Amino acid sequence: MPIEQRGDASVVTHALARDELTRIRNVETEQVAFRKGLVRLGRICGYEIIDGRMETEYTEVQTPLTTTMGERVKGLDDVVIVNVLRAATPFVEGLLKAFPRARQGVISASRDEEAGMNDDGEFPISVEYVKLPEITEDDTVIIADPMLATGSTMVTVLDYLTSEKTEPENLLVLAAVSAPEGIVRVSEAQPAADIISVAIDDELDEDGFIVPGLGDAGDRAFRTT
Repeated sequence: MPIEQRGDASVVTHALARDELTRIRNVETEQVAFRKGLVRLGRICGYEIIDGRMETEYTEVQTPLTTTMGERVKGLDDVVIVNVLRAATPFVEGLLKAFPRARQGVISASRDEEAGMNDDGEFPISVEYVKLPEITEDDTVIIADPMLATGSTMVTVLDYLTSEKTEPENLLVLAAVSAPEGIVRVSEAQPAADIISVAIDDELDEDGFIVPGLGDAGDRAFRTT
């Protein structure tokens, strides 16, 4: 199976996804290669979501020689991709290669590093900008963020998405790497969300960073350190 269920999350097992993740984990991978790696990883994950989470339908097609039956993917016009700024931008760029007609939303949500993580393993989250398209019950909604760490940011984003009370057909949380703590927090807060990750890492450190992780994806992609 390209996407395998593992506890409260699913894992993309495609060999190319694992290959790209290994490349961007490497501390020697510089900015351009890191950003392009996130783009490629997003594209692979998009194709795997199509294969593992979307239905197909049979349709008649006229070839140059005869009429035959083929298959088309259902729902490609009913996809919403939510970009959790800023680290998800290259990740979303890759997803759009798989879903070129997707409607897009943007949420600028980030954790307050200065405030630090509380005793429950949560960060206060600052949301500075929200722009979402209308979401319907026929939609597949993909919330993209390369790193699901404590889950504090993702739970906040999901709260915004579910505030309209519209339940999309598929609600997917997509990450490159996830920590067990974040998976548990999101699963408990939003049981309807299907968490998909390329890897489930070992743990969070005392500062709330994923170990082994891949560092700060935003800083590495945009060269801000």
